[in-house]
Amino acid sequence: MESESSESVASSASPVMEEEGIQSRGGCHQFVGVPKHQIQKGTTPSIYKLLECPVCSNSMCLALEKVAESLEMPCKYLALGCREIFPYYSKIKHELVCNFRPYNCPYAGSDCSVVGDIPFLVTHLRDDHKVDMHSGSTFNHRYVKSNPREVENATWMLTVFHCFGQYFCLHFEAFQIGMAPVYMAFLRFMGDETEAHNYSYSLEVGGNGRKIIWEGNPRSIRDSHRKVRDSHDGLVIQRNLAIFFSGGERKDLKLRVTGRIWKEQQNPEGGACIPLCT
Repeated sequence: MESESSESVASSASPVMEEEGIQSRGGCHQFVGVPKHQIQKGTTPSIYKLLECPVCSNSMCLALEKVAESLEMPCKYLALGCREIFPYYSKIKHELVCNFRPYNCPYAGSDCSVVGDIPFLVTHLRDDHKVDMHSGSTFNHRYVKSNPREVENATWMLTVFHCFGQYFCLHFEAFQIGMAPVYMAFLRFMGDETEAHNYSYSLEVGGNGRKIIWEGNPRSIRDSHRKVRDSHDGLVIQRNLAIFFSGGERKDLKLRVTGRIWKEQQNPEGGACIPLCT
């Protein structure tokens, strides 16, 4: 019966190609197995060759895809702490959002390709980028710039704060929104977004009897520096107002930014959040 079926197909309009155990009929490839006499003893083909169709070079034949769907594999970030096990395709989706995946370096002053966990990045920022490190939940910084008109894409400063057992990055820089030069300060949390929502911060800048106050949640460093900056999620100061805060002189810009970080604690009675200070 098999030989009759084979001859019938061969005489039809659809061509038949046979190569290393693969048959193709009308563009559809079927895996039919490789005879044992074609496999040399002592040789182990790579997993990639086993999963590659020699006719169409697709990474998997249908039968092997079914095998892959039935396999359960650990997350590739197992060594970093993830203990989850997934079917093959669910594993790939999980790894894109795994909380244990490495973080990108949060330094914005240059294109830095370093990745790692938080302790590694803290050491990297201190030793390689010479970033200022501070302990405590309050800060008081004075920023001075000799020519306030030069603001386009000018990153000023990154400071790392350690409080509540966590690390935070305070950015302060100058850039342009359209044609308008602005200064901006914002805080990023060195951890995932779900943890970042447990903290709040405030920033205050002022002078000549006026002040601006910003309050919000820090953004996770999972969001790139540019994404946070371009969303204007922080304290944004127009240049004319910044010069006014500096005393009205147009030669030098002198801004003092103060702020604090606090942790939100759930009130067991009313369910509301109350500030928890160090």
